[in-house]
Amino acid sequence: MHSYTEYYLWYKAIHVIAVIAWMAALLYMPRLFVYHTRTRQGSEMDETFKIMEKKLLKIIMNPAMITTYVFGLLTAHIYGFSALGKWFHLKMFAVLALTMFHAFEAKMVKSFSTNTNKYSENFYRIINEVPAIFIIIAVVAVIVKPFE
Repeated sequence: MHSYTEYYLWYKAIHVIAVIAWMAALLYMPRLFVYHTRTRQGSEMDETFKIMEKKLLKIIMNPAMITTYVFGLLTAHIYGFSALGKWFHLKMFAVLALTMFHAFEAKMVKSFSTNTNKYSENFYRIINEVPAIFIIIAVVAVIVKPFE
């Protein structure tokens, strides 16, 4: 009988794949919002963007985030939470910030779908950089392991 710990590297690989998909979606969604703000409400393009945003959220972002958490926590459990240093806390800070950004993007998808978006094209151009900052923090924390 196999122990689930024997599949540690598989779990880690799935975690990394999920992270890549989640980050790609987090970075792409604000770009959709930038272009969506340029459309006229009720137009064919407006409806197309609503479909694209909803599908990106429901089919890629949400499953990728859930998979990231499940397999990340599973690998951390197998590795041993007590063996994880301060770098792990920094990584989790970045992951929680990305999760809050994810929730914000989901709220924006809803605002566009109900024609209640209040933000400008410029706003979405600026916030497009937010996930990149936290991605950098998470990757540096995992690879460099500062404070250790």
